[in-house]
Amino acid sequence: MKLTPLLLAALAALTTPVLAQTPAAPRVAPDQIATKNGPLTVQPITHGSVVLTWNRKTIYVDPYGGAEAYAGLAAPDVVLITDIHPDHLDPKTLAGLSVGKALMLVPPAVAEKLPAEYKKQVRVLRNGQKLDTLGMSIAAIPMYNLPEAPDAMHTKGRGNGYVLGLGGKNVYLSGDTEDTPEMRALKNIDVAFVCMNLPYTMDVQQAAQGVLAFKPGIVYPYHYRGQNGLSDVAAFQKTVNAANKKIDVRLRNWYAGAK
Repeated sequence: MKLTPLLLAALAALTTPVLAQTPAAPRVAPDQIATKNGPLTVQPITHGSVVLTWNRKTIYVDPYGGAEAYAGLAAPDVVLITDIHPDHLDPKTLAGLSVGKALMLVPPAVAEKLPAEYKKQVRVLRNGQKLDTLGMSIAAIPMYNLPEAPDAMHTKGRGNGYVLGLGGKNVYLSGDTEDTPEMRALKNIDVAFVCMNLPYTMDVQQAAQGVLAFKPGIVYPYHYRGQNGLSDVAAFQKTVNAANKKIDVRLRNWYAGAK
């Protein structure tokens, strides 16, 4: 039997394997916060990872959890890394992202552990140092456990929290810390991302008391998965707002795409 071109095409379609497309990891909807230079977009990713977009610049904070979590997002202009632990410094995730043109701002301990291919992109910031670049300011804030001890999970000076100046708004990223004097002394913070997960950082009550001390306009609980599951961020919100109703506590699901 002679096969017509139409029949041949139909048979080919039946025998050609269908390649499944990997769906993008689920993400919660982003928030937008007004600044003098247009909106600041806040896109939760997972755990301590967040993507900030402002003034045509994209900032990745602690990229972690697999490159698929960043599908569809713009390549970063800046990558901030807070610490050496694998939920902050994740070479596998970095390798899957388009970070080749990004400025990487990191503490010295992270610079020592970054793969060699990124060395030319790295700018080291130590606790207390500040950099102005790409129309924004970036200050490195100490992050560490209390009481201070040589064998602490996070020793003072090793990692950085960050305060970003973006269009007249000050954005604080806590990294892994407890409610240190440096956190409590922060001034004029408009947006804060604050960790709360035992035994690595602090509990919900510590986080609430730290936030009540520096009084950010908006606070996002993030990095809230610990050894015993997720911290009670609703209790954090209740504690903060019982003492200060002006603080906008925004609860978002940072583990929507967690496996």
